[in-house]
Amino acid sequence: ATAAYTDNVLDDFTYFGKEYVEDKYGMTEAPNNMDTVLDVGSEVTFYALEQFEDYPALLETVFGGLQRASLVAAAAGCSTAFATGNAQTGLSAWYLSMYLHKEQHSRLGFYGYDLQDQCGASNVFSIRGDEGLPTELRGA
Repeated sequence: ATAAYTDNVLDDFTYFGKEYVEDKYGMTEAPNNMDTVLDVGSEVTFYALEQFEDYPALLETVFGGLQRASLVAAAAGCSTAFATGNAQTGLSAWYLSMYLHKEQHSRLGFYGYDLQDQCGASNVFSIRGDEGLPTELRGA
């Protein structure tokens, strides 16, 4: 959804997150835990959602709820990955952002097409059967 022209909106949200991370933690120096996900992911998400409220023309630029949600989530995910240096932590912030966005606006997109953006958080740190060697983890 973010492949469409976004008029530097994603840049603004991501630069905000990058500056927040640099000021608070330093790049890739934050602990790789859920507290960092909650801190950085929430801060960037709330900043982005406030921008949509403060500048109504921004809603016109980035039309469609799911595109808006994806922009906000991408910025939250990138910023958290900047903080920890870990892509999985960034993905957790992506899904956290989707949940926060849905809580604030009651939906992400139209006609229920936002389901795929809400069902990934449970898979972020889990190992599925086709990834890696689960038998080695069990010691078998």
